[in-house]
Amino acid sequence: MKIRNINLRQAIIYLVVGWLLIFVFIPNLMVIATSFLTRDNVHLIDFTLTWENYTRLIDPLYARVLAHSFYMAGIATVLCLLIGYPFAFAIARMPASRRPFMLFLVIVPFWTNSLIRTYGLKIVLGTNGILNKSLLALGIIDTPFRVMYTETAVMIGLVYILLPFMILPLYSAFEKLDYAYIEAARDLGANKVQTLTRIIIPLTMPGIIGGCLLVLLPALGMFYISDLLGGAKNLLIGNVIKNQVLNSRDWPAGAATSISLTIVMALLLYIYYKAGRLLNRKMEL
Repeated sequence: MKIRNINLRQAIIYLVVGWLLIFVFIPNLMVIATSFLTRDNVHLIDFTLTWENYTRLIDPLYARVLAHSFYMAGIATVLCLLIGYPFAFAIARMPASRRPFMLFLVIVPFWTNSLIRTYGLKIVLGTNGILNKSLLALGIIDTPFRVMYTETAVMIGLVYILLPFMILPLYSAFEKLDYAYIEAARDLGANKVQTLTRIIIPLTMPGIIGGCLLVLLPALGMFYISDLLGGAKNLLIGNVIKNQVLNSRDWPAGAATSISLTIVMALLLYIYYKAGRLLNRKMEL
């Protein structure tokens, strides 16, 4: 029995390692190698080494798109935090019998593909959509207002798709929160603002940082939300990669842009790791 368990454990390890090697490591290695090659109009790729794909990223056009991507992703992250923080706190403070149902409602959107949900959002935000028809019926507005193909529509789409990624880490942080600290702060005369800023936020900071990264990183590359809701005026870095690979058929440039975005994400994850260690040290002291 022991030998069978050992063999089964080794088989699972080999299966996982083989899966990661074939479907993660090798494809990423191919993308890295492609980023240093030259575009070819006939065969897509010419095996001539060059740095041009990376030097082109210094171009002001790419810099503007990258800055706009971080601007859009940053605002979406802040909005998700402002909505998700009190929502996660409310769930954590509910009776234990109600929490599973509330978490179920948070997770339900994952059962539907995000692309389909984005198409559904177009029906809501369109000029003749559900939102405008409802406001007209209620007499709040006299004429339909335009939301689609604006920066606002992209922001709504990003928040709509990514809000659960903010709520779940925050809920985990609130669930681990020792509410005796809050009671002690109140006994010592702290008001609600002081309790929030000096007790609750510092103790839930790992959840805040984790949620912000889980929203910020995907928001940079969600090109289909920008395409469907924002039109050509609200490009994200994901749109640039898609256009380079599918429209321009410039695979080396698309690979270089993807690697650059991956490096940025890795730096943000490293900051999260260092911030987590620093917070743990402060809590131990």
